[in-house]
Amino acid sequence: MKVLKFGGKSLANGDALKNALDIISREAVKGKIFIVFSARGNSTNELEALLEAAARGEEFRSNLKKFFAYQTFPSSALDFKNEYQEIEQLLEGVSLLGEYSLKIKDRLLAYGELLSCKTAARLLAERGFNVRFTDSRKLIKTDEKYGSALVLLDISEKNVKEYFKDAKPDTIEVVTGFIGSNLQNQTTTLGRNGSNYSATLLASFLDAEEVQNWTNVNGVYTANPELVPDAQIIQSLSYREANELANFGTNVLHAKTILPLVEKKIPIKILNSFNPEGSGTLINDKGSGKGIKAVSVIRKVALIGIEGRGLLGRVGIDGRIFSALSREGISVRIISQASSERGIGFIVDQENAEKARTILSNEFAREIELLDISEIGINTDVAVVSVIGKNLNFLDQSYGALRRNGVRIYLLNNTINGEHISLVIDVRDLKKAVNVIHGHIFGAFRKLNLLLFGKGNVGSALIDQIINTRERVFERRNLKLNLVAIADSKRLVLSANGLDKEWKQQLLTEGKQNYKVEEIIAFAKEHHLENVVVVDNTASKELVDFYPLFAESNFDIVASNKHANTREYAFYSSLRKILKKKQRTFLYETNVGAGLPLIDTIKLLHVSGDRIQRIRGVFSGTLSYIFNQYSESDREFYSILLDAVKKGFTEPDPREDLSGNDVGRKLLILAREIDLKNEFEEVKIESLIPPGMRNGITVDEFFSREQELNDWFDKRKKALNPGEVLRYVGELDAEKGTLEVKLVAVPKESTMGEIRGADSIFEIYTESYGDNPLVILGAGAGAQVTARGVYSDILRLAETL
Repeated sequence: MKVLKFGGKSLANGDALKNALDIISREAVKGKIFIVFSARGNSTNELEALLEAAARGEEFRSNLKKFFAYQTFPSSALDFKNEYQEIEQLLEGVSLLGEYSLKIKDRLLAYGELLSCKTAARLLAERGFNVRFTDSRKLIKTDEKYGSALVLLDISEKNVKEYFKDAKPDTIEVVTGFIGSNLQNQTTTLGRNGSNYSATLLASFLDAEEVQNWTNVNGVYTANPELVPDAQIIQSLSYREANELANFGTNVLHAKTILPLVEKKIPIKILNSFNPEGSGTLINDKGSGKGIKAVSVIRKVALIGIEGRGLLGRVGIDGRIFSALSREGISVRIISQASSERGIGFIVDQENAEKARTILSNEFAREIELLDISEIGINTDVAVVSVIGKNLNFLDQSYGALRRNGVRIYLLNNTINGEHISLVIDVRDLKKAVNVIHGHIFGAFRKLNLLLFGKGNVGSALIDQIINTRERVFERRNLKLNLVAIADSKRLVLSANGLDKEWKQQLLTEGKQNYKVEEIIAFAKEHHLENVVVVDNTASKELVDFYPLFAESNFDIVASNKHANTREYAFYSSLRKILKKKQRTFLYETNVGAGLPLIDTIKLLHVSGDRIQRIRGVFSGTLSYIFNQYSESDREFYSILLDAVKKGFTEPDPREDLSGNDVGRKLLILAREIDLKNEFEEVKIESLIPPGMRNGITVDEFFSREQELNDWFDKRKKALNPGEVLRYVGELDAEKGTLEVKLVAVPKESTMGEIRGADSIFEIYTESYGDNPLVILGAGAGAQVTARGVYSDILRLAETL
C-alpha cells in the first residue's frame, strides 16, 4: 500500500490537475493507494483574503463567487451549494463582529482541503475508479491549539486502523490533509506542512510501503535554483539530513512530517507532478552515505550581539539570555560566543528582533546601568547560509573564496556532530556567497565574470579567442568564462548572462555612450557577480586611476596596459598595498614580453633569493622586426616601417614605438619587480625619431617626410662593421640601479644578433647563473600573441580560485 500526497500547485485547474489525476490512475492499477490532498491552487490564500475582507467589513460575496467558480470548473457534476452557504454564513458572522478567532479561521481554511478532495473523488469516479472520500476530522484527533494543533497520536492511530480495517483493495481512498478535530469535534488545523504531516501519519498508522509527495519541483536541490542556476537534484537523503535541511531554510519536509516515518523506516519520495518521469529525491533511513548534501539559506533573520566588560568571567550570562528569550517564546537559531566571553551573538527571526532586545534590556537592566554591558545591538541586514552533510571540508574549499569575493562573515557556527556548518553574512552578498560555496563544494564549475576594456587589436583578438575557445576551456578545466562587460573609450555593453559572437554589433547598436566606470562596478554588485576580473587591454592612463577602486570592490585585474606599473612609485606602492589588503590578484605578464613568461620568471628568481644582477634584451617585438629587416636587406627604413604598420606590429602612430618610451616602461616594470624604486624619468632613453619629427607634427606629416627618416637611419647603418647588425636594446644594471635604452650594434652571430622576425630576447644574469645568462626568446609582438598572453593570465588567475 502506498500513500500519495499532492500539493496545491499540483492540483490547480488545467494541466496540473490532469497530470495529478493521470499519476493517480497509473498508481491505482498497481495496488492499493491512499490519496491526501492539499487545497487546490491558491485556495488557502483566497480563503484567508475573504476572512480578512469580512473582518474589515468589506464586501466579500463577489470574490466568494469567483472562488467557487474556480472550484467547480473541472466538472459540471460538482455541487458545492452546501459548502457555499456554510462559508457565506461564517463570513457574515465575522463581518458582523468585525473580528475572528483562530478557531473560526481553522473552520474556514478546512474548506480548501474538503473541496479539493471532493473534486478529486468526483473526477476519479468519472474515470471509472471506485473511490471513497474521507473527512480526516473523523480520524485525526488533536488538542485545542487552533492554527497549529498537536495530534493525539494514540487516539488517531486507533481511529485510522479501525476505519480502514476493511478497506477494499480496488478502492482509491481520498483523505483530506491539513485538518483534524479536537475531542469536542471542533475543526483544527495542523499548521506548517500540515498536509504532508497528514500523509505521513496515515502511512505510519497503516504501515505503508512508501509515501510519494508530489510537488511542482523535481526534488530536493543542492541549493535554491533561483539563487544557483546550476543546482543539482539530490538523489537520496537520510531522515536526519532532510530534517537539517528543513531547519535551515530548504523547502523540504518539516521535522514533524518526517518523524512518523522514522520508526517504521517508511521511505518518502519528493516528486514533480509536472515531470512524472523524473526520479526525484528519496528520503529514507540510509540516505546516500557521508558527504555534503546541500547549501541552504535562511532569510528574514536578525543578528543580536551583546558585548561588555561585565560578561568577562561571569557565570550564567548565557543561561539568563536564553531563558529570558525562551519564556517569551523566542527561538534562537544559531549561537556564537567569544572565548573571552566578552561578547555573544545569536540569530533570531527578524520579526522577533526588537522584542528580543526589549526582553534582554529588561533582563540586564542592572548590568547596563553599571556599564557592564555596553551594547545590545541588532543587525537585520543578514542572512544565514548553511552547508548540510557529513565530512565537511567547507573551510578548506570555500572560506578563502568567500573572502576573495569580499563576503564578510559575521558569525560562524559548526555543530558538534558535524551535520552542518552555518555562516551569518550580509544579506546583500547572499546570492554571490551561495554560488561561490556551491561551486566549490559540488564542483559544478568555476566561473570568472570578465569586464573587458579595450576593443583594439589586442582587445578584439582576446574577445574572439575567448568566445571561440571557451567551450573547450569548460570541457578541459571545468571553467566558465562569462563576458559580462565590453567597453571601448566611447561605448559600453553589459550582460549578466554573458555576451557572445555578436558583441561587436551589440556594442555598436546597444552600447551606452558616455558611460562611467562606476556604472560597471555597480552592475557587478547589483547582479551579485562572483569572481569578477577586470581585463584592461587599453593604453589608457585614466582607466588605471580606477585600479584601486577595482581592488576595493574585490575585483581581480589582468592587464596588458603598462601604465599601472610605470606610474610614479607612490601610486605603484599604494596599489600593491590595496591589492594585498583586499587579497586581490593583479597579473600583467604581457606588459613586457607579450606572450613570453618573463615577468613570472623574474618574480620566481627574485622570491627564491637568487640575486639578479643584470637584465639585457630586445624588449620590443615591433622594433625587433624593423631592425631585423633593416640590418639584413637593402630596403629603405621607411619601407620597412610601413610594412610593420600594415602587419599591425606598431601603434597607429609609430612614434609611440620609435620614441623608445615603451621599451623604457618595460625596463622600469622589471626593475620594480626586483624591488628597485626607480621612476620613469630615471630611465635613459635614446629616441629613434629624428629630432625635427618628434614634436609639433601630425601622424600624416610624419609619414610624408620619408627621405628625412631614411637619411637618419642610413647614417647608423653605414657605421656598422662587417658582421654587425642593429638592435634596440634595454639594459637594467641592478647593482648600479641604472636603466638604459639605446640602439646598438651587436655581432650577427651573437644571441641578440640571431633573432628573427618580431622575436624578443631577454638575457637574465644572476648570482646563480654567473656569466651564462638565462635566455628567454620568442615572439614579442602581434595582437594575437599578446592576446594569448592575456588569456593565459586569465586562466592562471582561475587556478587560484
